[in-house]
Amino acid sequence: MAAVLIQEAASHRLDQIYRYTQSHWGPEQAERHITGLFEAFDRIESHGVISKPVPAEFGVEGYFFRYQRHFVYWRKLSNGNIGIVTILHEQMHQIDRFREDFGL
Repeated sequence: MAAVLIQEAASHRLDQIYRYTQSHWGPEQAERHITGLFEAFDRIESHGVISKPVPAEFGVEGYFFRYQRHFVYWRKLSNGNIGIVTILHEQMHQIDRFREDFGL
């Protein structure tokens, strides 16, 4: 079974999501939301979440799926593990933030 690795940009985004959710809806909701994201990450390999290829205009190989109001971007790493690259809210300008998080 492939391990799921949270890459630096995704870790930063998870912190932002947790803090925002906690400040607006409380710690219990923040825990549920973050736990739900991690459960979704664990379902990537088994196709328990429906992922689509990242559009060509992004200029990288990878996949994404929607979790509530966020898009989770991930890719297969050279060792076969799954790398969670970033998590972007639906209202963020996807291409600019994606390129920033991928270091493009």
